[in-house]
Amino acid sequence: MKQALVVEDLGDVRDWLAEIARAAFPGLVVSAVGRAEDGIAAAATQQFDLALVDLGLPDGSGMEVVRTLAHRQPQCLAVVVTIYDDDGHLFPALQAGAFGYLLKEQPREALTAQLLRIAQGEPPLSPPIARRVLSYFGQGARVPAVSAAPLAAPPPVEGVRLTERETVVLQRVAKGYTLPEIAQQLGLSRHTIADHIKQIYRKLDVSSRAEATLEAARRGLVRP
Repeated sequence: MKQALVVEDLGDVRDWLAEIARAAFPGLVVSAVGRAEDGIAAAATQQFDLALVDLGLPDGSGMEVVRTLAHRQPQCLAVVVTIYDDDGHLFPALQAGAFGYLLKEQPREALTAQLLRIAQGEPPLSPPIARRVLSYFGQGARVPAVSAAPLAAPPPVEGVRLTERETVVLQRVAKGYTLPEIAQQLGLSRHTIADHIKQIYRKLDVSSRAEATLEAARRGLVRP
């Protein structure tokens, strides 16, 4: 491993992933970008051995970065690093060409160890993801086809549905807890919580804690 690409829009999480990549492969030169467009551009101009790609990016899906790398640089091992552990994200990512799928909620040491599996030719998969894959195919299920159509525009706030975890995080944000406090309360890393907050803000089309608090009150999660 000589060259790696990290695609993640949150600066501290981007740095964290770059550090994990270097810990797994000493001497690795890491290029880090924060947008899908920049990741696709990098794939067109640079050669990479490894890519760590988030799915939820401000200008689109990291899936397009994975797909571009698979087409232009089949030797590059693209690994999705995300908070999403559902079939709707996992299997399309694998179909797009992802070599691995890791969850951000894991400790740094666990992520590093899973990346090291690449040296043995094994795909890095978080344990819950590996179990999901085995269960899915063990039941004879068919992987849903990946649509080539562009991502649809987000629905209006009235129709937005948060996941159970996102709802819990929004409630704590509205109650005034800080990101590290929420991470400690839920037993997750601050990077995972930061990603959940990013997705909440994006879904609700808000950009501040105050706006998020108003939306939480509207949903009955806290008293206004």
